[in-house]
Amino acid sequence: MKIKVLVIDDSALIRSLLTEIINDQKDMMVVGAAPDPLIAREMIKQLNPDVLTLDVEMPKMDGLDFLEKLMRLRPMPVVMVSTLTEKGSEITMRALELGATDFVTKPKMSITEGMREYTEEITDKIRAASQAKVSSPSRHAVTGNVENKPSQLRNPLISSEKLLIIGASTGGTEAIKSFLLQMPSDCPGILITQHMPAGFTKSFANRLNSLCQISVKEAEGGERVLPGHAYIAPGDKHLLLARSGANYVTELSDAPPVNRHKPSVDVLFESAALNAGKNAIGVILTGMGKDGAVGMAQMKNAGSYNFAQNEESCVVYGMPKEAVAHGGVDEVAHLNELPKLVLNHLVTNSTRALRV
Repeated sequence: MKIKVLVIDDSALIRSLLTEIINDQKDMMVVGAAPDPLIAREMIKQLNPDVLTLDVEMPKMDGLDFLEKLMRLRPMPVVMVSTLTEKGSEITMRALELGATDFVTKPKMSITEGMREYTEEITDKIRAASQAKVSSPSRHAVTGNVENKPSQLRNPLISSEKLLIIGASTGGTEAIKSFLLQMPSDCPGILITQHMPAGFTKSFANRLNSLCQISVKEAEGGERVLPGHAYIAPGDKHLLLARSGANYVTELSDAPPVNRHKPSVDVLFESAALNAGKNAIGVILTGMGKDGAVGMAQMKNAGSYNFAQNEESCVVYGMPKEAVAHGGVDEVAHLNELPKLVLNHLVTNSTRALRV
């Protein structure tokens, strides 16, 4: 059966273009197009769509207010259609916290041609959304975890020698937030690749930085990787781990996309295998597709210990499933348990190394 899509956008041009793009696909169809959330509300009842595309800024009720009500009363997969501005990126981050599955960006100029160039991205994200598990709003509550601070590792050898290397895609912004909120301020340096377009990763990093005990920033390239710091790949560059003398440093690459992604999780994982070996711990989280599977297997072959998020807690169990199938994963666990397991592994193995 075809994926039934309801398009919600106040722009008649965007509604028309999205309808054309979606109806051109063999596996999906637009069952309705609404100019505002109030009309959309009635169409949802009548048409029972599988996925919504939802504009952020609209008359009568903005996209965030509608999304919040929708997720409380009738949770369903939603792909946000966002403007590529600083305000737009911050609103989009909030939409993901409220339960939106993913987002696509409207081009700033030449909307007709720009939207058609995004055809593959738009339709891929609708397919991923149709498979996504949509959870209750309580899961998406924003918290700084102030009253339940994670314990300190209290061993400088652990944080200075080890590295955490993380990859994610669909559903990954909230999974990464959940993971980093449980990281103590003296944890090892963390490198992260999340599939996300340029212009949004900085807002994502800044939001995490305001919530977490550790420092979180968009990677700039050439930075020394420090304990208690996380570096997120910019939306238009690959992030790699490199060496500079005795130090680990970040490196950015403008090479072509890998697995159709830029940044690519495989690129980060393969660089960790090459430059960190057994000092790296890999973590692969929710996401559509197979990016990261080959790189994680390379990390394991180089001596790293790797974790994957389990199917139950994934929005889309694609990337972790592929990583397991490629033999690169040592442990599979629920998202809520992963931070504790990673920290316990660090302490246990560092203690064992000191005894030897």
